[in-house]
Amino acid sequence: MNKPIIIIGDGGHASVLLEILHAMERKVIGYTSPKERIELTHIRYLGTDEVINDLASDEVELVIGLGTINVTTHRKGLFEKFKNKGYAFTNVIHPSATLSPSVCLGEGTQIMAGAIVQTNVKLVDNIIINTGAIIDHDCNVKSHVHIAPGVTLSGNVYVGESCHIGVGATVIQGVAIGDNTLIGAGSVVITDIASNKKAYGVPAKEV
Repeated sequence: MNKPIIIIGDGGHASVLLEILHAMERKVIGYTSPKERIELTHIRYLGTDEVINDLASDEVELVIGLGTINVTTHRKGLFEKFKNKGYAFTNVIHPSATLSPSVCLGEGTQIMAGAIVQTNVKLVDNIIINTGAIIDHDCNVKSHVHIAPGVTLSGNVYVGESCHIGVGATVIQGVAIGDNTLIGAGSVVITDIASNKKAYGVPAKEV
């Protein structure tokens, strides 16, 4: 049975998720944030994230509504904090997204409008596959990754934990990107990129 959902966060990404959840016919009881936002008056403001602790973990499911480049670490912290308390995270998948039947989805994955996820792709936990991104066959994307709008991952690409792949970037087949790495918008990645790096350009180079 589907449980009611709480969205953690109040920005533009949270608004997009709310629309997708309505399209999925899921009940959203409200959102949490440090303060109430006028822009989200159509759903209930519940208070700060700590109010979630007042609800039993088997009564609700959670969705992290933070999506900007600067919040990857915060998304990871929220996910781990509430998972350790027994809460579950909903997979949010836009009706227009295309997923192969062989895709392996973890928990708390968010797949936005027009995204394509192909055969034998593995998506671990708390991942954003944003609008129009293409994840081709046999890619392995680890937890807490944000694949920004318009990204293309060619076949058999590995993306390590807590990476951000910027808008419109392309990663050719067989490339591995290490943990905690940022790939700049519009970059073309043709060689492996180590962990804890920033890489930009065509072709992408570590900076």
